[in-house]
Amino acid sequence: MTFVSKKNARVDIVMSKELNLTRSQVEKFIKTVGIEVNGKITNKSSTKLQVGDTVTYLFKDMVEEKSEYKVDFDVDILYEDDDLLIVNKPPFLTVHGAPSVKEATLVDWLKLKGISLSTISGEQRHGIVHRIDKETSGALVVAKNNETHINLSKQLEDKSMGRFYIALIDLPLKENIIVEKPIGRNPKNRLKMGVVENGKTAKSFFSKIALSKNEKVELIAVKLYTGRTHQIRVHLSSLSRHILGDSLYGFKSQNGKINRVMLHAYMLYLKHPKSGEMMLVKAPLFDDFRETIDKYFDKDTIDEYITTDGIANSFDIGF
Repeated sequence: MTFVSKKNARVDIVMSKELNLTRSQVEKFIKTVGIEVNGKITNKSSTKLQVGDTVTYLFKDMVEEKSEYKVDFDVDILYEDDDLLIVNKPPFLTVHGAPSVKEATLVDWLKLKGISLSTISGEQRHGIVHRIDKETSGALVVAKNNETHINLSKQLEDKSMGRFYIALIDLPLKENIIVEKPIGRNPKNRLKMGVVENGKTAKSFFSKIALSKNEKVELIAVKLYTGRTHQIRVHLSSLSRHILGDSLYGFKSQNGKINRVMLHAYMLYLKHPKSGEMMLVKAPLFDDFRETIDKYFDKDTIDEYITTDGIANSFDIGF
């Protein structure tokens, strides 16, 4: 694949903009794979380009690797074709590896299944376009090739791809509300994020769905306009609300039986990278989430609220 530089700048800067990738991703790609600039091979990301220079690059297939940890779980596939895969990530499953991760991940499962994966994001993140926290469950898309990865990354940026979450919170919202507060690392606790003055822009839309039988717990839907770490949890905490099970940000369980954050990526929407067709995929609730809902809500009526149209319409968005 080839593109022509439209400015005088380092190749990693130009390529990052051209492919909608981070500088670190581009730097790693150039160092390990290499590119051609006007027909000459280089592995230096600092190479200077001039307007009109031609850059040629070739994505290499992933080399199959075995995980050092046992993959003793399975993951439900919600949709699959030659370009992408959408899974329903279970709670307590880490999406990709990191120095602190000492267990098999979703990426390890994908590799074990022999599923073709994009390689842009580096060895530990093959196929991963976006992620979900370990305790959070729900819909997640995986890119099977680099062209799809680039397309989906651009959709994340222009908001044509996104997710609707549902969550159970410990105190009802006063009203539907958009929270737009910057998020960064909590200076007092490195395990947490927080609303900080010089943080990254973050915007969340919270919509009231249903009140529990005792009117203390509320089912809400959430739409994100940005994708910051712990964004939903941090913004709710700034409203003095907490997701059931989220002890890190302030939920105090009375019985200790809620052992994970009750947050689920319920619906994923995107444009298919090849056909351009709009897709909407719903991720069924896991048993622990379903059981918690049934504990607080009338089972005969709550299912009327947890529907594709019900969630989308709560944001005045139709599908």
